[in-house]
Amino acid sequence: MRRIAWWLVLVGLAACSDEKNLVPLDWELNRMTQQARYTDFKPGPGFRDGRVLQPPPAGTVPVDRVIGPTTLTLGITDAGDYVDTFPIPITTELIELGRNRFERTCAACHGILGTSETEVASKMTLRPPPSLQKASIRGNPVGRIYQVTTFGYGLMPGYAIQLNLEERWAVVAYVRALQLSQNARLTQLPPDLRQRFRSEVP
Repeated sequence: MRRIAWWLVLVGLAACSDEKNLVPLDWELNRMTQQARYTDFKPGPGFRDGRVLQPPPAGTVPVDRVIGPTTLTLGITDAGDYVDTFPIPITTELIELGRNRFERTCAACHGILGTSETEVASKMTLRPPPSLQKASIRGNPVGRIYQVTTFGYGLMPGYAIQLNLEERWAVVAYVRALQLSQNARLTQLPPDLRQRFRSEVP
């Protein structure tokens, strides 16, 4: 009985054909890997509007997109200005996270101290990465640094894929700490650190 059922299946498959073109079904030619395909943004017959890539339904967002105020997600105010204050609490843990991600992701080009004195930077003769310690960059609001980290600038790519939102803000916080550490005046140090500096520096 089982053998008869298999024969019926085979006969049915053999009868399958493209009635319009009378092409018999060929398992070698009709594999899924050999089916017709269409490229994004190219015309195709699958949809009424003739486009292969369809726009998402109105109001939908990617599942991995963080929803929140633009001060947090884009580093800008509703008026379109860069924020100059951090939209998340600055903690020791956040600075340490920023140090880890900066040294792992940014330091190859910008250097451990943000001075861009690296072997990689020396090879980038077309447009070398700027020192993050330059006065013009130190003067940037934190929202500007966040946007460059997120979307990139010039030849620098954005890092929104490699770093999530919290990590990007952590990097910005660490960049600010780096800038402060390399440009602080002695009078700005707490008394104990000021005394330690004076005792250690001849």
